[in-house]
Formats: sequence, structure tokens, C-alpha cells
Amino acid sequence: MDKEVRLLEEANKQSIAISKEQAVQLVQYYEMMIEKNKVMNLTAITDFEEVVTKHFIDSLSIVNIYDIDRPLSVIDVGTGAGFPGIPLKIVFPRLKITLMDSLNKRLNFLDEVISELNLKDIGTVHGRAEDLGRNNLYREKYDLCVSRAVANLSTLSEYCLPFVKVGGVFVSYKGVNLKEELDAAQNAVKRLGGNIKGYKEFSLNETIGRSFVVIEKTGNTSTKYPRTAGKPSKEPLS
Repeated sequence: MDKEVRLLEEANKQSIAISKEQAVQLVQYYEMMIEKNKVMNLTAITDFEEVVTKHFIDSLSIVNIYDIDRPLSVIDVGTGAGFPGIPLKIVFPRLKITLMDSLNKRLNFLDEVISELNLKDIGTVHGRAEDLGRNNLYREKYDLCVSRAVANLSTLSEYCLPFVKVGGVFVSYKGVNLKEELDAAQNAVKRLGGNIKGYKEFSLNETIGRSFVVIEKTGNTSTKYPRTAGKPSKEPLS
């Protein structure tokens, strides 16, 4: 069975609508990633079936909690190999996306993907969230911030909420069993101008549980935040 058919089958299981043309682009992206992975560390997951589930379907599953199929300005904080930003752009082309990462080599690869797939209204920016979150070009400029970065919710909120407009949303891609983490982040989120609006657990397959945390931006983030590089991770807000 060819890769495009497998991808369409898996997307259909999760009620994610993907066209044949989009499936072709996602497979092309996969093949570029695997080729580049031979010379630099982009992903530990290289098997196609696993990439489909753990990267592509995971990235696109936001449709189950947020109406993303519309013109929105989006920033993907800590995009890494391009997740969730590249799959979101391919499947929801009306999105205007900024892919942000602190490692230039990864962004050079993503620039190649953007060019090869002829994607429009998507670009990369190099820097740390602590610095770019204070830059007026990016601060409070986005309808939606997404992140699959690995950090506790208090730290992620300090990285991400400064980018979101008042009335916008930060969606954090997480694992399961988050009650303690959610409770611990409540106060930090409020201090940053946010409010935890929703939390949804779901399954990528029989063994992998995932969740989304949806945080509304209800007020401007104080100019105290984000704190200087390293502080949000070493000393999470409480």
C-alpha cells in the first residue's frame, strides 16, 4: 500500500480531512525529513507509520478542540523539525504561520521544505522565546500560539502567552495525567494574562494518549514577562 493511502486512512480514523494532494505533500515532507536526518538530528522517529501517528496525526489533532480551518496568524514555538506548524500549513492553507526555533540548522531545513512544497504565508524566525517574546515584531501579534515543546505548563505559558493577542489562544500539546501540572500552572497563567479554558484527552492509537490544554489570552502580559533566557525553565512561575 502506498504512503499516501496509509496517511489518508489514518487521518480518516481521527476524523481529519486531508486531500490527496495534501497527502502527497506530507509524504514529500516526510521523505525530505528522513534524508536530512542522515546528516543532522531532526527526529528520533523515522518509521513512516510512526511518523504518521506521532507527528502528522498528532499535529493535526488540534481540530478536535479548536476551529483552525480559517485565516489565523499562528506562531509555532520550538517547532523543531516543523511540528505542528508544517502539517497544519499543508492541511489548513489559510493559516499564516511563523515557525520559531532556537537552532538555525533546523530552520534552514524548514526553509527548504517551504520552498520545495511551494508553501505560502509561512516563514521561519531564529531565536529564543524569552527574547522574541519581548520583540514588538512578535509580541502579542498572533491569534494562536501552538507548541509541542517539552516543558511544564507554567514554563510553556511564560514562553508562549507573550506572543498571543488579547482574545487569542495558546494551545499546548501534552501527554496525559496532567491534573497536578494544570493545578500548579493556574496562578502562573493568570499572572501572564491568561485563563485555562479547556483540557481534552484523546488517543492517537491503542497505546498513545495525548491531550490539549487551551489557554485564552484575557489581558495583556506584563512587561516583566518573559523573564531573561533560562529563568522560565529553571524557576517556573508559581
